[in-house]
Amino acid sequence: MVLGALVALLETESDIEVVARARNGAEAVSLTRQHQPDVLLTDIEMPEMTGLEVAAALRDQGMKTRVVIVTTFARAGYLRRALDAGVSGYLLKDSPPDKLADAVRRVHAGLRAIDPELAAEAWGEADPLTDRERQALRLAGDGKTTSDIAETLGLSEGTVRNYLSEAMTKLGAITRVEASRIARAKGWL
Repeated sequence: MVLGALVALLETESDIEVVARARNGAEAVSLTRQHQPDVLLTDIEMPEMTGLEVAAALRDQGMKTRVVIVTTFARAGYLRRALDAGVSGYLLKDSPPDKLADAVRRVHAGLRAIDPELAAEAWGEADPLTDRERQALRLAGDGKTTSDIAETLGLSEGTVRNYLSEAMTKLGAITRVEASRIARAKGWL
């Protein structure tokens, strides 16, 4: 429903053409390779790959497509990670509709389009987690066992326990599930 609404909104603009629609992150990467759009709109949470993973994958593959995140996650931690992944725009879904087309135009012109209130918050508390700690915590928060996490990440169980222990210490959490909740609440997962 949201995808259809965004497409309908953008198709009313005479200078913006929607060339493809993806239902998950992996499809977004594939369609971006195929169509090479100037701008890709994506969300943070999607099946198969997050919007942050999509942005990083496109950056790492040398794609010139600029990425705009349109999401409900109004958390400074997500914005910081988005910028680290090479995102050029970050808007909230409750922004006025005219902001979306303006953001696409700004990003297409090589500028940034960042929600100003969220940008101010992003200068606050820094994300203390490493990428591996974040991956392990995300899986732990999804209810995966240490063994499952080790298999998924291609690591030993001892290494996974170390990553989870470090994350718990950094976040002041007693359990890995609590650490996952804290990190999600701050936008670090």
